[in-house]
Amino acid sequence: MSDPLQRIADALERMSPPPEASPDFDGASAFVWHPDPDRLVPVHQINRVHVDLLVGVDRSRDTLLANTVQFARGLPANNALLWGARGMGKSSLVKAIHGKVNADQPNLKMVEVQREDMATIGRCLGLLRDADARFILFCDDLSFSHDDSHYKSLKAVLDGGIEGRPDNVVLYATSNRRHLMPRDMIENERSTAISPAEAVEEKVSLSDRFGLWLGFHPCDQDEYLTMIRGYCNAYGVEISDEDLRAEAIEWQATRGSRSGRVAWQYFTDLAGRRGVTLREIG
Repeated sequence: MSDPLQRIADALERMSPPPEASPDFDGASAFVWHPDPDRLVPVHQINRVHVDLLVGVDRSRDTLLANTVQFARGLPANNALLWGARGMGKSSLVKAIHGKVNADQPNLKMVEVQREDMATIGRCLGLLRDADARFILFCDDLSFSHDDSHYKSLKAVLDGGIEGRPDNVVLYATSNRRHLMPRDMIENERSTAISPAEAVEEKVSLSDRFGLWLGFHPCDQDEYLTMIRGYCNAYGVEISDEDLRAEAIEWQATRGSRSGRVAWQYFTDLAGRRGVTLREIG
C-alpha cells in the first residue's frame, strides 16, 4: 500500500470508535441493544406490572410462563409471538413473566431490540452467544411494511443461517398482526408475483418460525372493570364499586375503546387524584 493510502487507512482507524467491552451481565437484569457503536445498555428500573395484575390472559400467561421457566433452566424452549388486539397486555406480559422468573432465576436476562435495528441483530447475538447468562430477546410491536427487507434478518435469527440462534437466546415478539405483515401486502404478492404461492409462503413463513402463537383479544366490560379493581387492591386505592364502575365506563366512552391499556390509564388518573404513588409491586 502506498504511503498516502496507508495514511488514510491509519486515519480512519483512529476515527473509528473503540470496540465495546463485553457487557457486565451481572450488573442488571435487562438491557437495550443500540448499534453503531454496538452496545448493550443496562436497564436498572424496568417499566412493568406484576404478573398477577394481568387479567383475561390466563392461558397465554400460563403457556408463556412454562416456556420461560423451561428456558431459564437450560431446557428446550420455543420462540413466542404474542399477537392481537392493541393494549391487551402483550408487552406487559413479556416483561411481567421475565420479572417473575428472574426473581428465582437471576441468570435470566432480557434484551430489548427495536424493530428498526433488526438488520444488526446478528451482531447482538454475537455478544450474547458466549455469555453464561440466558437471554430473552424482546422485540415489541414487530411488523414489516411493503418495502421492508428486515424480515429476512429476523428469519435468519429464528432458525436460519449457518450459526443459527444461540442455545442461550429465545425470541419473544409482540405484534398486532398474526403474520407480521399487512394483509394487502400478502394479497398483492398473490396477484403480481410470477409464482404467487411461493411469494405468499415467503411472507407467511416468517410467523411460522415462532413455536408459540399466543393470541390476545379485546376484553369485555367485566374484564375491564376487574382489571381496574385489581390495580386498586394492589396499590391501596380505595373507591366504591359503584363509583369505580361509573367513572371507568365514562373513561372508556371518552376513549372510544376498552382494553387493558385504557384500564391502566384510568387507574393512573384515579391514583393521581387520590394521591397514591404507583410503587413497583414485588
